[in-house]
Amino acid sequence: MRKPEVFDNELQELAEFAKVISHPARLAILKYLAETKTCISGDISDKLPLSRTTVSQHLKELRDMGLIHGEIDGLKINYCLCNSTINDRLEKFEDFFHKIKSADISCC
Repeated sequence: MRKPEVFDNELQELAEFAKVISHPARLAILKYLAETKTCISGDISDKLPLSRTTVSQHLKELRDMGLIHGEIDGLKINYCLCNSTINDRLEKFEDFFHKIKSADISCC
């Protein structure tokens, strides 16, 4: 049984972020956008070993999380990384795991 409402917003946000970045295709899209160092106009599926439909579904997940922006330019969409959102999510993730890492207990 899933009961996300029993967990605080911070944990829910971390879990949603982890879910979105847990797919290798989404990581590949983020990596590709980072490596190009510019907004991509055109079909990203040409650069990935996935169908256009599959890439579109993954782009939607990344857009919904705010990790990328897609702006319509005529018949094409320009995709860009949203660095402010990425930095914010990573900072929250790092803060969470810093607390876990710094716990003064060990079972090893």
